[in-house]
Amino acid sequence: MEPGRGDRAVVLLSGGIDSSTTLAVAVNDGFETYALSFDYGQRHRCELDAATSVAKLLGAKRHLVLAFDLTRIGGSALTAELEVPKDRTPGEIGAGVPVTYVPARNTIFLSFALAWAESLGAFDVFIGANAVDYSGYPDCRPEFIEAFEEMAALATRCGVGGHRVRIKAPLIDMSKAEIIRLGARLGVDYSLTRSCYDPTAEGLACGSCDSCLLRKKGFAESGIEDPTGYSNSRGP
Repeated sequence: MEPGRGDRAVVLLSGGIDSSTTLAVAVNDGFETYALSFDYGQRHRCELDAATSVAKLLGAKRHLVLAFDLTRIGGSALTAELEVPKDRTPGEIGAGVPVTYVPARNTIFLSFALAWAESLGAFDVFIGANAVDYSGYPDCRPEFIEAFEEMAALATRCGVGGHRVRIKAPLIDMSKAEIIRLGARLGVDYSLTRSCYDPTAEGLACGSCDSCLLRKKGFAESGIEDPTGYSNSRGP
């Protein structure tokens, strides 16, 4: 384990709008960034190519992709043979926990990020969790982020040694439009990002899943042109 380096940060990077903007925030805050992505059996695996492109664009010191198989657990339309919801209304998207929720995903992801942070001697972990324009996932709430940070202080060598790992969610209270405007100011090329839960074989976004609808809404409200290629060209 390397000695503590307060200028290093691990950033969870899926390749979507929120995580890509979060990486840009960490870079803008002066951190040497270590981007962490996961190949967990997700049906929208093309997001990993997006993550690679974004990490390169924003100058991550290293981009690590960890592979493990959550399809063996299932329980989500992203990891099992379950139908991805389409064309839901904003009220439907915000009501309850959808079938696209992957059981304990952010807990799992943050645990890996915490381990890498300890190995690097980093005291900061960034996650693009958002509690405003999101699909009702319980592990995107501020209470979860705060609780995980408390757990990390108890579960790590650096934590018991008095150096807490900070779990930073800089977008937690922002709308998707605000996030897009922020990322645009920080140099994020959103044409590189991918958000769709059910892309075509050619990699086009379906345009109808919750994630696509939230993406369309965010760009429409931000005043910034949406560079996404949709197989369904309908608006938000």
